[in-house]
Amino acid sequence: MGENVADRTRAAGLTTAVVENELIGGECSYWACMPSKALLRPVTARADARRVPGLRESVQGPLDVAEVFAHRDYYASNWKDDGQVRWLESIGVDIHRGRGRLAGPRQVTVETPSGEHYTLTARHAVVVSTGSRAVVPDLPGAAGANPWTSREATSAGKVPDRLVVVGGGVVAVEMATAWQALGSRVTVLVRGKGLLTRMEPFAGELVTEALTEAGATVRTGTSVAAVERREGGSGPVTVVLDDGGERIEADEILFATGRAPRTDDIGLDTVGLKPGAWLTVDETCRVEGNDWLYAVGDVNHRALMTHEGKYQARIAGAAITARAHGEPLETARWGAHSATADHAAVPQVVFTDPEAAAVGLTLAEAEAAGHRVRAVDYDMASVSGSGLYADGYRGRARMVVDLDRETVLGATFVGPGVAELLHSATVAVAGEVPIPRLWHAVPAYPTISEVWLRLLETYRG
Repeated sequence: MGENVADRTRAAGLTTAVVENELIGGECSYWACMPSKALLRPVTARADARRVPGLRESVQGPLDVAEVFAHRDYYASNWKDDGQVRWLESIGVDIHRGRGRLAGPRQVTVETPSGEHYTLTARHAVVVSTGSRAVVPDLPGAAGANPWTSREATSAGKVPDRLVVVGGGVVAVEMATAWQALGSRVTVLVRGKGLLTRMEPFAGELVTEALTEAGATVRTGTSVAAVERREGGSGPVTVVLDDGGERIEADEILFATGRAPRTDDIGLDTVGLKPGAWLTVDETCRVEGNDWLYAVGDVNHRALMTHEGKYQARIAGAAITARAHGEPLETARWGAHSATADHAAVPQVVFTDPEAAAVGLTLAEAEAAGHRVRAVDYDMASVSGSGLYADGYRGRARMVVDLDRETVLGATFVGPGVAELLHSATVAVAGEVPIPRLWHAVPAYPTISEVWLRLLETYRG
């Protein structure tokens, strides 16, 4: 996200520097969104093809693992950031390779790979964009078992025969989907009641059903008590469950159990902040209690998704430049000085088969927030375009309506190909478009987007 801030501030005429101790482009480019979606795209494309008459017979064989890995490696830029470096240099941004730490107000020290130290001084602002890291739970044997986290799961070059996935969130279900399709026998262990519990309940139910049909084992209400692996972290891994000490043997174990901020060693204590903490920011992404320190992306804990981090970077860049030039924030173009969408209209797609896509509030969240709401549900198999998209199409849609204002507070779609439906829902939620006005947004026939018409018809009765 730092390079996105740099793009905005440099375009506004401010001298800008980026300090990076890994790869410019961050987690998404090399260990998250890009490699994971590159792994998943062949999986979902094959699944879609198997539902199309005249084509299904041609795609019954296994995936070409080497080709999938090559595709993944290409989209991860082979874990090199040459392209990002060239881009930053082309817009006049200074690049400092090394570990950056705050050293007081507007001061950043840089420790280079060779051990040299020097200090950068900002005239206007310093932006923290250090992201988050995967958390490996503090279980007996876990640390020494050399477990996979999201980084290893998206970059591994060998398919494990048996993979245990611990967790029930987005990383867990996407990686379970990918590695099951690539040939692993996957077991998903979920401590809670189901998968994707931050979405509408039917999302996790449909994804669980699909994973099970694909051959994976999904066990809910199951916690890991310990992990055993011989010294050196190689060879088979044994997962010991806390329910009677049952043992599961696997070749790899993936912990997808949460994220923590990468703020342990960036000098927060030098400016009165707690090391290792998430950074609380205002609507301009400025850290509370400061007039010069900003935080964008995962590190501020507002919405841990790449597109939201980039959105925040645009907001912060506009705010920094406006303040640097002594201009009122209210004059920022398109009102781009206030990050409201990262709590009111956050879109997210889970690239499983079926896809799950959601924006805004779930029914439970809307009710908990005190809204008088109604959930409008529709079976997506009954939409004209769905049957053309795939034989035996299965899916569900929900629209959460604020009955007092007659606007859409949230929407969720589950089914093949629904990711591309999400932006229309995001526009409806972010724009607070009245339901009577949405009636005049006519979906093309015969497409899956016709579900919007069916939801509105169901709402109107």
